[in-house]
Amino acid sequence: MKILFVAADPKPERWTNLIQQHLPEAEIQVWHSDSPSYGADYAIVWHPPAALFDKEPQLKAVFNLGAGVDALVRVRNLPRDIPVVRLEDAGMSVQMAEYVAYHVIGISRDMDAYREQQAAGQWKLRRPIERSEWPVGVLGLGHIGQRVARTLARLDYPVCGWARSKYDIEGVRSFAGEAELDSFLGETRVLINTLPLTDSTRDLIDYSLLAKLKPDAVVINVGRGEHLVDQDICRAIEEGRVARAVLDVFREEPLPTTHPFWHMPQVTITPHVSARTLREATIAQITGKISALERGQSISGVIDIQRGY
Repeated sequence: MKILFVAADPKPERWTNLIQQHLPEAEIQVWHSDSPSYGADYAIVWHPPAALFDKEPQLKAVFNLGAGVDALVRVRNLPRDIPVVRLEDAGMSVQMAEYVAYHVIGISRDMDAYREQQAAGQWKLRRPIERSEWPVGVLGLGHIGQRVARTLARLDYPVCGWARSKYDIEGVRSFAGEAELDSFLGETRVLINTLPLTDSTRDLIDYSLLAKLKPDAVVINVGRGEHLVDQDICRAIEEGRVARAVLDVFREEPLPTTHPFWHMPQVTITPHVSARTLREATIAQITGKISALERGQSISGVIDIQRGY
């Protein structure tokens, strides 16, 4: 069995050594653009070049080093006749739920005001939280979106979710399809985006969508930067339609120092850290699936290339 590791990591041995531990019988090679064809059976990739699939047409499966596959499906010659497998959780969903819960709790309980009071030497109680005033809407109910929705529902926030199809999640009202999107938005004050990036979701969070949220809305984007129209959320904040935004993903990363987000006190910026790939859990999952394929078994996480996720 031959496995090709294809990712721009300055220390690829951090990955390949783990792969070897899990699959000691495998031959493992790090991709180099000037190398001849390796004849690999499997490729483990992150933002691979198109040349990979020209040189390695015999691949049995391609494994993506992340849950988001938007960059991978854009590769012009990505094989359509073999499994293309995304990462399923591997420790990311709990990180995402922590990140989102931290910000929802902090904003709804007015923790910024307490920090300001501390700096001013003030002891002052603020009005207790009324969770009914903070209805949450989660865009996207994949593995991560479901974990976020369940976490906030268990904290007694009213939670609804929207996706292409209906989902049965305890404590979460489900909305589905374009026909129910406006109803979902009308129920939402805290909008949390966990959608995959596809042609149909790119630029989805625009001024028109933001205007349909409840007053004093909060937007938390942990999906992709391309979901959000930057100038539209700036306008919505300036007009008071959106009170706060927490942004972890951006169209250009690192975020340029000239971007207006840096100078907006209503915007919290983090450098794409809401859910980091955990190396050991990731390799354990991928190598387990490679072993299953070698035994002729089916695996989960295979994407629909046409849908983009």
